[in-house]
Amino acid sequence: MAQYKAPLRDMRFVLTELFDFNDINQMPGCEDFTPDVVDAVLEEAAKVCEEVLFPINRSGDEEGCTWDDGVVTTPKGFKEAYQTFAEGGWTGIACDPKYGGQGAPKSINALVEEMICSTNLSFGMYPGLSFGAYAALHSHASDELKDKFLPKMVDGTWSGTMCLTEPHCGTDLGIIKTKAEPLGDGSYSISGTKIFISAGEHDLTENIIHLVLAKLPDAPAGTKGISLFLVPKFMVGDDGSLGDRNAVKCGSIEHKMGIKASSTCVMNFDGAVGYLVGEPHQGMPAMFTMMNQERLSVGIQGLGLGEAAYQGARAYAKDRLQGRALTGAKSPNQPADSIIVHPDVRRMLLTAKATNEGCRAMGMWVARALDTAKHHEDPVKREEADEFVQLMTPIVKALFTDWGFDNTNLGVQVFGGHGYIREWGMEQYVRDARIAQIYEGTNGIQALDLVGRKMPSKAGRYLRRFFHPVQEYIEANVSNGELGEFVQPLAKAFMRLQQATGELAQRGMKNPDEAGAAATEFLRLFGLVAVGFMWARMAEIALAKQGDDEDGFYKGKLITAKFYMERVLPQSGALFSQIMSGSSTMMALDEELF
Repeated sequence: MAQYKAPLRDMRFVLTELFDFNDINQMPGCEDFTPDVVDAVLEEAAKVCEEVLFPINRSGDEEGCTWDDGVVTTPKGFKEAYQTFAEGGWTGIACDPKYGGQGAPKSINALVEEMICSTNLSFGMYPGLSFGAYAALHSHASDELKDKFLPKMVDGTWSGTMCLTEPHCGTDLGIIKTKAEPLGDGSYSISGTKIFISAGEHDLTENIIHLVLAKLPDAPAGTKGISLFLVPKFMVGDDGSLGDRNAVKCGSIEHKMGIKASSTCVMNFDGAVGYLVGEPHQGMPAMFTMMNQERLSVGIQGLGLGEAAYQGARAYAKDRLQGRALTGAKSPNQPADSIIVHPDVRRMLLTAKATNEGCRAMGMWVARALDTAKHHEDPVKREEADEFVQLMTPIVKALFTDWGFDNTNLGVQVFGGHGYIREWGMEQYVRDARIAQIYEGTNGIQALDLVGRKMPSKAGRYLRRFFHPVQEYIEANVSNGELGEFVQPLAKAFMRLQQATGELAQRGMKNPDEAGAAATEFLRLFGLVAVGFMWARMAEIALAKQGDDEDGFYKGKLITAKFYMERVLPQSGALFSQIMSGSSTMMALDEELF
């Protein structure tokens, strides 16, 4: 059976040792999150995830959601779990205290999100989408709309969605057909069909607040003509009471490969009453507040599932007796040795461990920057942090979800034939993880965003937010005794990244296909270096703590860091060769020859 225990020791390590959380909780709005409070939050989150969410993960997958004439029912136990979750304040942990939230920094919320994703990703989709909708409304809605809708979204009484995609268009939102007609009283009549709407209909909350992209009658063509509207499932009175059902209905739910307990809906808006969020024709900037939030959260989904798969595979490898070690029996009193003695099993476990822990560290780096961009008193620091977040968002989304899927597959492989059998729980992780590489912008789209938008932005200023600190660290430590063996591989990979960046910039200006052909490999190279930087820094801390290591935690860090440098980071050489090969062969084959 699958098993999970929140990795609190490693979470505390990245929060307080790799980074100093004190410089976050001393910023305005974060003062209440003292070390004692943070410990209590993480401990309680672990308890809720392990004891409430995890036990209904497999049963939710087996049962799935059901649809009957527009009514969606979640699996057994989900309503009760959601009530417990909401009553505990988890729906509003990172929300503004003005609307009833707890105001937790992203640095803390990211760790809570990871635990939720590890234990029950399907469940996590419901509050996760609500928080994205909250974030967009908090940033762009009028005070009147915020006062009316946010408090009950924050306390979990109501939930939220994001309605973008339509049957005829996916990423190309400029050609959406959903229309918004003014009704003369400040509201609008919204008509159209949206597909792939996560949590679009369910029985967990008494109201659902849809954020819908639509076009006004005078809208310019393309994405510049998109506006954002708030459309409630039930109308809301001035006193916050629920009124009549709005003209929005779930036409069907998708039968999916994974996350089966999360309802993925076709939503029909048939003259539904909606309210403009922000300015006319400015829906995309408003929606990207939500999209960027969701892209970072989707990256954490990959990490969460990768961690769960690793823990299950690790436990199985220690217990499963099969064969003998190549160097002789390790358990001569047993009929066979546990499979963890075999090098290839260790290769798989260490690959998962190194990438999971590296992603957790990198995720904290980006989460801290989000906190700085939001809370720091110095506007220059806020701008610098925001530029770093903008640069790293597509990398987090794509790298974490690619590795998450890889690690769930490694988990199945460690189990062998039992991994392919449903009762052991590993194959569910593979199915659940696969969607994260697709939604909120496919990973190929993330790569194009990185090379086409982020890399050239502000004459390369975004890039400097990453390149400068990495360069400074390498120069300061490349010849630093024991640490040098970790920094030198990083230096080689970083040199490849610098060279690839310059070459890609030059080629891309002459021929956009050059940038497109290399984008995916470039993003992976960038991510490998970023995680390598984290591992070098973690190795530095572990080296200094070798004399105070009763539980072997720091020894484990050093060995895992070395494995990353020897077995994972060298992939940068192959990626560099692929990037430098150009686009000519890729674009040469005539369409009819595919």
